Amino acid sequence: MADSLVKQVQLACDKLDQVILGKSQQIRLAVTCLLSSGHLLIEDLPGMGKTTLAHGLASIFGLDDSRIQFTSDMLPADILGVSVFDAANGGFVFHPGPIFSQLLLADEINRTTPKTQSALLEAMEEGQVTQDGETRYLPQPFFVIATQNPLTQFGTFPLPESQLDRFLMRINLGYPSAEAERALLMRGDHSSRRDRIAAVMNPETLAEAQKACRSVHASADLVHYIQRLVQYTRDADSFSYGVSPRGALALLRCAKSWAWLNDRQHVVPEDVQHVLEAVVGHRVRAAEDMAGHTATRLVHELLSSVDVMANG
Repeated sequence: MADSLVKQVQLACDKLDQVILGKSQQIRLAVTCLLSSGHLLIEDLPGMGKTTLAHGLASIFGLDDSRIQFTSDMLPADILGVSVFDAANGGFVFHPGPIFSQLLLADEINRTTPKTQSALLEAMEEGQVTQDGETRYLPQPFFVIATQNPLTQFGTFPLPESQLDRFLMRINLGYPSAEAERALLMRGDHSSRRDRIAAVMNPETLAEAQKACRSVHASADLVHYIQRLVQYTRDADSFSYGVSPRGALALLRCAKSWAWLNDRQHVVPEDVQHVLEAVVGHRVRAAEDMAGHTATRLVHELLSSVDVMANG
């Protein structure tokens, strides 16, 4: 059964490769995030395939999905839902918002105000919505893919560090390679990006896969390697602040899922290294005197400075 599950998820990745050309690594990181029961942040320019990836994941895993286009005048009720008085019944009736779906695409989350951002992120963290004193649980699985435009663009409200930490992983798709772009141009735009891809799995089998990922073995040496990586971010002068314990746990979860996706029941250091930038990149900042350091450069420093095996 376990081998069958792995093959189903690998087939899902292969099918997504046919829709989003030349982005195999990013697709597998997004699937790893889903397998790890976390939420995904995609930061990129418009038109890079973020929406296509979200709809593709929903289709391939058989998930109900919805989309919110964030704007500066959006209110929390537009996401969570609202209670409306029903004169016929003499009481209030709750009308659920788009957050009540298994996969939510929160498009351009940094174009809305911090108050509305917080409403979404609190619901993501708690897995429930409380309105009028009544708690309503969100569907399971519940997976948020939030997109944000680069902060250099006009009219954005950057997510603070505490909010960024709610996302298990952050990736960017970037421009396609020349080969992939030529293939895209040759194929043309004959099909709608919202066309459903045939489902390979359903929410029940996805839940089984998520459970299987949690059971992947991580040795004591592997755990020590992760701890030394996060400790370096706390001690090195090039980092303004380090990765929190929650970030360390996130790194272990994603490494387990990446190992499982590659049909292994134990984690190796390469699994940690593959997911490191996606998990850690949005959780660290360069020190003030290292203004030219991007997250990628910090992660490269981290990998080159921390040995896989502990010295001594």
